[in-house]
Amino acid sequence: MSLREAALTALFARLNASLAARNPAPVIRRNETVPQRLPQGGLVVLRDGESVSETPILSPLAFAIEHRAEIEVLAADNALLDALLVTIAAGITADPMLGGAVEWAQPGSADIEDVEFESAASARAASLPVTLFFTVAGSPLA
Repeated sequence: MSLREAALTALFARLNASLAARNPAPVIRRNETVPQRLPQGGLVVLRDGESVSETPILSPLAFAIEHRAEIEVLAADNALLDALLVTIAAGITADPMLGGAVEWAQPGSADIEDVEFESAASARAASLPVTLFFTVAGSPLA
C-alpha cells in the first residue's frame, strides 16, 4: 500500500471514529456518488483529492508530499452542518498525525452552499479541504 493510500485510509478511519457517537450518525463514504435522498444524520463523503506539492529531498532521495483531500458534508439544515463540521475538525486536530500515517493533517476552511435533495426541502453542503503532509522515499508514488 502506498503512503498516500495509507494516509487517506487513516483519514477515513478518523472520520468514522469521530462521527460514530452522533445520534443519528451520518452516513460516511469514500469516493462514492451522492445519493438522491439525504440520510437523517447527514452524509460525509471523503474524496481522495490530489497531490499539490512534491518537493524532492536529496541524499537519500525522498519526497515531501502535500496532498489535499476533500470532505463533502451534506446536512438538512445549518445547525446539523455546523455540528458535523465542528466534530470533523475536532477529530482531526485531536490526532493530527492520524495514528502515525502522516506527519501532519490540517483541515482548512469550508466552502458552504445550498443543495437540493428529494427528501429535504432545502439542504446545506460544505466542502472541507484537508491537507495531508507526509514524506516518501524514492518515488512520489511509494
